[in-house]
Amino acid sequence: MEGLQTYLVVATVIAAGVLLFVGGMGAARALRPRVPSAEKTLTYESGVDPVGEGWAQSQIRYYLYAFLYLIFAVDSVYLFPWVTVVKQLGWATVAEMGVFLGIIAIGLIHAIRRGVLRWI
Repeated sequence: MEGLQTYLVVATVIAAGVLLFVGGMGAARALRPRVPSAEKTLTYESGVDPVGEGWAQSQIRYYLYAFLYLIFAVDSVYLFPWVTVVKQLGWATVAEMGVFLGIIAIGLIHAIRRGVLRWI
């Protein structure tokens, strides 16, 4: 019976969140002005009139840099808390972190060999 009460609390919180969202969206819809016009349907970006096509080619290297940053950000999220408790956890975790950093290093070496990190 105790487990059922926990699920009831979670369901109540979810229902309250859904009701708040629906209530807010409904209030926004009821209170906003509705004055349709042709100008409102035009594409707008930074005050400049749209010219040309909406498709533009971007370089894949920007995505690769973002991906590499994400890898090292996740690496730091695991590494910094681990350093604070390494004495309590023992040498087995040092070996595990060595394997983790080794996999990250292999990925970085692979990226360097493929020329991903060259700008030109």
